[in-house]
Amino acid sequence: MELEMRRPHILNLIGGTNIKGRFVTVEAAVNEDQEDYIGSGADPQREIIGVLLSPRLDHGEWSCLRLVYQITESGSLEVLQRTEGNSFDRPLWSSRLPSDSWVVSSMDLRNNTEPYRVVIEGKPGSSKGSSVAIFEIHISPGYCLECDFEESHLCGYNNQWNANVNWYVGGGEVQVVHNDMPNDHTYNNRSGHFMYVDSIYAKTFKEVAKLVSPMTQVPMSGCLSFQYQRSEMGNLFSVFTRDQLGQYQELWRAGLENQNDWTEIPGEWISVQVDLKAPYSVQVVFEVAFNSPRGGRVALDDISFSSQFCTTDTEPTFDPSIANCDFESGFCLYTQEQAEESPWRRVSVKPNIFRNGDHTTGAGSFLLAHARLGPRFGYVSRLIGPTLAGNMKYCLTFYFSLRGFNQTDQALAVYLLQANGSQEKIWTQAERSRGIWIAADATFQTSQPAKVVFVSTCRSFWDCGSVALDDISMSLGECELVAGLLSSLLPGRCDFEAGMCGYTQDKKSDAADWERRRGPTPTSYTGPRGDHTTGPGYYLHLEASPMLPGQNARLLSRPVRGTRGRHCISFFYHMYGSGTGQLNVHINKYGKEELLWQRSGEQSIAWLKAQVEYECHSQHQIVFEAIRGSSIRSDIAIDDVVLEGGPCPEMVISAHVGTSNEIE
Repeated sequence: MELEMRRPHILNLIGGTNIKGRFVTVEAAVNEDQEDYIGSGADPQREIIGVLLSPRLDHGEWSCLRLVYQITESGSLEVLQRTEGNSFDRPLWSSRLPSDSWVVSSMDLRNNTEPYRVVIEGKPGSSKGSSVAIFEIHISPGYCLECDFEESHLCGYNNQWNANVNWYVGGGEVQVVHNDMPNDHTYNNRSGHFMYVDSIYAKTFKEVAKLVSPMTQVPMSGCLSFQYQRSEMGNLFSVFTRDQLGQYQELWRAGLENQNDWTEIPGEWISVQVDLKAPYSVQVVFEVAFNSPRGGRVALDDISFSSQFCTTDTEPTFDPSIANCDFESGFCLYTQEQAEESPWRRVSVKPNIFRNGDHTTGAGSFLLAHARLGPRFGYVSRLIGPTLAGNMKYCLTFYFSLRGFNQTDQALAVYLLQANGSQEKIWTQAERSRGIWIAADATFQTSQPAKVVFVSTCRSFWDCGSVALDDISMSLGECELVAGLLSSLLPGRCDFEAGMCGYTQDKKSDAADWERRRGPTPTSYTGPRGDHTTGPGYYLHLEASPMLPGQNARLLSRPVRGTRGRHCISFFYHMYGSGTGQLNVHINKYGKEELLWQRSGEQSIAWLKAQVEYECHSQHQIVFEAIRGSSIRSDIAIDDVVLEGGPCPEMVISAHVGTSNEIE
C-alpha cells in the first residue's frame, strides 16, 4: 500500500514489531501550543491523521477486506472506498473503541464496474499514549460471511464466551478431549480445521454456545450454506441473525430430539442451505444449547454465501419504495375512500413571508386535510397506502405539520390495516408541531399483507385545525438501523445533527461565525422556527444582532477532490426577515474564488431548496457566505447540505390547484 501523509509536521507514522511480525501505527503528538477548537463543534485546526492508500483495485465480484488493528487509549479508525469521478470517499466501516489487544474487523466490498482504491484513515486521540495501529490488511474474493476456518483469524468469527461450553478450533492434527473427532470438510483429512462445541463440561440446564460472524456492512440477500455434524441428539442447533439492536430472528433449526425420523448419520457432514434476507447490518449466530454433559458434540465447517436464493421458489426481497411519495406529481399509489366528506387535498404554496410551503423543496406540493369544514361533527380524513408484503419488518418515515387543534390526540394517527380487516394503531401525535414540519417514524411488523392508513379526526368545527403531510418513505428494518444505513450512503451530506461534519469557520476573511442552533433564533420576525431535517433538530445560521450591516460570516467545506464532469451542491436555505442581507456560495481554488449562486433579500418563511451545478478538475473548497443586511431582522440559515459528483437531479415543482393560505 502507498502511504499518504497529511500535516507531516505533527504526524508520527512509524513501523513496529510484535511477537508475530511488523505493524504500522500513528501516534498522538501533543503540543503545548496546539490551537483551541475553532467555532461551534469544529475539529481542531491541526489534526493528527495517518492515511494508507491501497493500489488500484479492479474487482468485478464481491470481495472481503479484513483488518487486524488496535486502538490504544483513544482514537478512531475509518475505512473508505475511493472511486474515480466521485468527489467524496464512501465510508465502509469505522471504529472508536479502544482495546487491550489486536481486533479483527471484516467488511464486504461490493462488485464494482469501476476501479477503486481503499483508504484507511487513523486518527489518534489527543491524550498521551493514544495510538492507532494496523497489523494486517487482507483482501480475499468472496463474502465476509464465508469461512473454512483454515486461517488463524477465523475470518472474524468469534466465540461468545460461556463459563462451561464454547466453540473451539478442531482439526489440524491437534489432540483434543475426544479421539473420534471428524475429518474436516474442506480437505477431508485430519490436517484441515473446523469449529466444534462439546457438551462434556455442560453443568446447568440450557448451556448455550454461540459462534458469531462479522457484522455485515451492506444490504445482502441470498443463500447461506454450511456443513455440520452432530454426534448425539441431546442438543439444539440453531442459526439466527442478530441486528445491531441485539434482536434475533431464527433462520434454521436442526432436527429436534423427539423426532423419530433421525436422518443425521454420525461422522458424516450434512449440507444446509437457508435463505438470508438482510436489508440492514446483521450478524449470523450459530447457537448450540445443551441440557446435560451427555448432549454430544456439534461441528461446523465451510460457511459460504451466494447472491442467488437457495431455491427458485423464494420470493425476491419486497421493495417497500412503492409506498414512497413526495406528492410533487400526484398521490402516487395512495388512495382515499370515495365517500370521504373531508378528503386529503394536494395543495402548493408559493414562497412567501406569511405561510409555510412543502417540506420537499419549500415551493412544491403536499397534502392537506380539514381545511374546508362546515359547522358539523365528526370529520375523518383517511389516506390509504399500497399493499405491503407480510412477514416483514418496516420503517415508516414522514413529515407532518399541525395547526389549530385544541387537543392533538386524534389530530393525526397512523394505522396498520391487515388483509383480514383488523386495524392496529402504530403511531399517534401527542404534541403540537408549532406550525413547522416535524419528522416522524414508526417501526412495525406485518404478519400478513397490510396497508398503512393515515387518519385525521376532527371532533367538531370548533375543535379542529389543518393537518399537512409530506415526504412519506418506507424501508425495511428497524427505523433506528435504517437511519444509520441511509446516512452512510451519502458521504458528502451534512445535516448538522451531530456536529459540523468537517466544515470550519473562515477566521481570516470574515467578521463573525456561523452558529449551530436548534429551535427559533433569538430575534423575532426573522430566522427559522426549527430545522429542515427533523423540525426540532440543528441547523447553521447567521445571528445578525451583534453584527453591523455588511459584515459577513464564511463557512468552508472540507477539501473536495476535483473530478472530470459535473459536481452538484444541494442545500436548504432560510432567508426570512425585513432586513435580510445576502447568501452567496463560492468555489475556492487555491485562494481564488468564483461565485456559483446568490440570493438577496427576504425570500420566504419556509426552508427553500437550492441546487447548483459546477465543474472543477482540481481540489477545491465550497464557501457559504452570509452577509448581514440593513437591520437585526437579517438572520440567514442553511441545513441539509449535500456535495456529490454528477449532475444535479431535476427538481419537480409543479403548481397545483389549491389555495395558498391554508398553512399559516
